[in-house]
Amino acid sequence: MIPIVTPTEMAAIDQAAPEPVGELIGRAGGAVARLAVEMLGGTYGRRVVVLAGKGNNGNDGRDAARRLAARGVQVVVVDAATAPATLPPGDLVIDAAYGTGFRGAYDAPRVAPGTAVLAVDIPSGVDGVTGRAEGRVLAADVTVTFAALKPGLLFHPGADFAGAVRPVDIGLDASSARAALVEASDVRGWIPHRDATTHKWRSAVWVIAGTPGMDGAAVLVASGAQRAGAGVPGGASAAMPIEVVHTPLPAHGWAATVLEQIDRFAAVVVGNGLGTGPDVADDVRRLLDGTRVTTVVDADAITALGRSAGEVTGPHVVLTPHDGEFARLAGQPPGPDRIAAARDLAAHLGAVVLLKGGPTVVASPAGHVLVVATGDARLATAGTGDVLAGVIGALAARGVAPFEAAAAGAFLHGAAGALGWRDGLVAGDLLGLLPVVLDRIHEASAPH
Repeated sequence: MIPIVTPTEMAAIDQAAPEPVGELIGRAGGAVARLAVEMLGGTYGRRVVVLAGKGNNGNDGRDAARRLAARGVQVVVVDAATAPATLPPGDLVIDAAYGTGFRGAYDAPRVAPGTAVLAVDIPSGVDGVTGRAEGRVLAADVTVTFAALKPGLLFHPGADFAGAVRPVDIGLDASSARAALVEASDVRGWIPHRDATTHKWRSAVWVIAGTPGMDGAAVLVASGAQRAGAGVPGGASAAMPIEVVHTPLPAHGWAATVLEQIDRFAAVVVGNGLGTGPDVADDVRRLLDGTRVTTVVDADAITALGRSAGEVTGPHVVLTPHDGEFARLAGQPPGPDRIAAARDLAAHLGAVVLLKGGPTVVASPAGHVLVVATGDARLATAGTGDVLAGVIGALAARGVAPFEAAAAGAFLHGAAGALGWRDGLVAGDLLGLLPVVLDRIHEASAPH
């Protein structure tokens, strides 16, 4: 995992460092200079323009300028406060005007078309917490950031302006970070290998979903669970795949039937295509109140519970809202600081909250956050959330803890989408791609 810290948290990390500020600036400037040479492909005859502000961000840029000049690069340093509308020509522009603590609007000077841009810590003008930007931001080809990622580099439009993000260790201790970006190696470590004595009931998932006209949601959930390793997907819809054990449930009062047989299942997914009437809410409440099996609450079950969800949720529950469903749970939309929003709701509900979006934010009741950036706009189509719910349910059934199961499910789901077509991907396409992603993750750890 790569740590993520807010500008305020980064300032505290800087202050706690035993080294003097000048030493840290030298390390940062050295990292910027090395990356600049890499982007330039050498130093002979190269020209670099450094746009430098008055703070430490600007000092990092000035230190890099001195190092580049010492290596024979032609360097021009431009003061950000008095910069012309268009920067002097160069092979590379180093954007060190404003750092992660910047607030307000900033109109960056223009650069000649085709000029490479290297941003220091964050593209100037991008909000370090939210990724929002007002004015004209100089889009970077590469952003070098120190010690930890900043949220503004992950959330749009900041992520679009940042280009390729290169975290660099300059000796700062970021172990206090309460948020992190999930990597494939993390997912590989969370998913247990099947042993030789396993059987299908060790990873059984009960899918409570689907009503007349909404059978497709139940099929996608159950199929997603299958493709993520559920041993016995059980479903309440007649349109289930042939491998799924179909159990008809009454429209009302089904919670009692489920709870009578819950001991055979390792996880439950509830809500997809289930409807939102008062009877649904009553049954979902009875279910959550009657079991401590990991339960993924999605779609209609979220809407049915609404503001009352906290009465029956607990650490075994994973809620997976999009922005509209988040508002039904919290009473207001998540707002620009999505990490704080997910964290606050998880603490309020005492449950795991997966806030869908680009990227996805997963928060635990204790305030820890995992961010997943594998998904993109290809997943913005009907039914993909149903597949995600099934994947999370399967991972939970395989023994992954609720918090990690939610994050791993989002990672696999996004990675599967990234293997699909850029246009025309539908939810059903993900089902054939999920085993490919899982194989690639497991193969990465296999001995060669």
